[in-house]
Amino acid sequence: MDIRIGIANSPRELNFESTQSAAEVEKIVSAALDSDAKYIKLSDDKGKVYIVPVASFSYLEVGSESSRRVGFVA
Repeated sequence: MDIRIGIANSPRELNFESTQSAAEVEKIVSAALDSDAKYIKLSDDKGKVYIVPVASFSYLEVGSESSRRVGFVA
């Protein structure tokens, strides 16, 4: 699934593919926002770990879990 994270005061965003489900990502982010957590950790499908400070979130976009189709549609 595609994850995009907007960072406050930054013109760029984090964009990566993850093997985590939308429910898992939502649970991690909502738990961090409800508690006094300083950051969240998300991992991509290649094993990289992204650590983002909670205070700098602008938005978090979680894409669909369906895979992209390749080829022509008749």
